[in-house]
Amino acid sequence: VQLQASGGGLVQAGGSLILSCEVSGYTLDYVAIGWIRQAPGEEREVVSCISSSGDMTYYADSVRGRFTISRDNAKNVGYLQIVSLKPEDTAVYYCAARFHYNSDYVPRGPWEFDHWGQGTQVTVSS
Repeated sequence: VQLQASGGGLVQAGGSLILSCEVSGYTLDYVAIGWIRQAPGEEREVVSCISSSGDMTYYADSVRGRFTISRDNAKNVGYLQIVSLKPEDTAVYYCAARFHYNSDYVPRGPWEFDHWGQGTQVTVSS
């Protein structure tokens, strides 16, 4: 299984981005997808996850209301829409996958993910 995150960039505070996570080598039928970010000198933070069914989602308090996670199983792609970006959102954003038989399972910690992509840099200027 390979994951490819893209869509990062340099944006001004208040701007928006859409991150994409393309998954290859496996269908997304039993795969929960998560977005995890890591700022310099900080620990990895799970910002959002979505179950394989798409019915269950999780958002960290720091991003709730500004981040929206979604998925397109037919295209094997996950998305993270970000609006109202803040300088503190600056980080490398990784997408990751977790296989699970429960289609409503939502991972909560970085240790719960089986496969990781290479990350995409998001930099927010003030």
